[in-house]
Amino acid sequence: MTSTRRFHSRRKVLGLVGGGLVIAAAPPTYFLNTRTPTKALESWSRAGQYPDARLRALSYALLAPNPHNRQPWVAELRVPDQVALYRDPERDLPITDPFGRQLTIGMGCFIELMEMAASSERVGTTTQLFPDGEGVEHPVAITTFKPDSAEPELLFAHVMERRSHKDLFEARDVTAEAVQSLLSYSEIVLGGEPRDALKRIAKDAWLAEANSPAAWQESVDLLRIGKGEINASPDGIDVGGPVLDTLALFGLFNRTAASDMNNPGTKGAIEDTANCILSAPAFTLNKTLGNTRRDQIAAGRAWLRLNLAATGAGLALRPVSQALQEYTAVKPYYNEIHQQFAKPGETIQMLGLLGYGARSARTPRWPLETRIRNA
Repeated sequence: MTSTRRFHSRRKVLGLVGGGLVIAAAPPTYFLNTRTPTKALESWSRAGQYPDARLRALSYALLAPNPHNRQPWVAELRVPDQVALYRDPERDLPITDPFGRQLTIGMGCFIELMEMAASSERVGTTTQLFPDGEGVEHPVAITTFKPDSAEPELLFAHVMERRSHKDLFEARDVTAEAVQSLLSYSEIVLGGEPRDALKRIAKDAWLAEANSPAAWQESVDLLRIGKGEINASPDGIDVGGPVLDTLALFGLFNRTAASDMNNPGTKGAIEDTANCILSAPAFTLNKTLGNTRRDQIAAGRAWLRLNLAATGAGLALRPVSQALQEYTAVKPYYNEIHQQFAKPGETIQMLGLLGYGARSARTPRWPLETRIRNA
């Protein structure tokens, strides 16, 4: 599951517009408030605010992590106690996720959070995976809801604070004691040569992706630049903030600038992500014994729980999965990370940076009503 990239810092912004600067006439605090894409963030405040228990569970599941924020899920309400979940092929990432592995992991995150939200109301769930086969036209899962048949999940308490970290990590070690609550969901690499090897592999794989024109363009095409675009299409990679939003309004920042690998701002964005990787004091590795669709769903379930457990422990977690992707430009790093960190037959499904840092902003989401087939 690839992490999103943002062009937020003043240094990158100046580079993207060749050193020019636009200054808003309104007071900074006023402008900051008016440029927040509040419409795109409404799903966060509406979570749990529906009359149907299935809709309440789905409204929380919308907040699950997913690759490039593609939000690939579509729900179909069936008989009064059932939901069928589909993966929307129109949200595929054909370059960086050619086999839909990462998007399927995202579906696993969604299913886990949906079930967890239901259990918070003591509603039990039974989920059948791929009941009609694995074709994209078939449901990924059919879940049946049963009232008064479950105990609340403790991890659910951290849902509204959960984020995928976006910035540098603090220069602060992560101790074995700090990660005790995470060990049920992931392997943790805290330091030494294994941690340093993962830093190098992750950084080099990131640079390989950034220098792969097709892979980079796939991300650029998913940029949502400024408040207007983010509110209109609250998926993909949101690029906002008052300074950058102003530049976009005046036509000084656009996808053409972001596509230009010689642009100082683009170079700065690539460098900043590399620095984020190098700043991570610890790594997480989520593995499965195989690489079937069911394995990928299981990896998503584990990643969601890991993310919530990290939030509860006061830790920040960021996916950085370029070395796990299945396309030519990153194949050497895929081979290397599996040779060093996986046993024969194992697949590393998720690689995460783990450490301490300020909580990232909430990520935009499509309203629940747009993700239900028969709403």
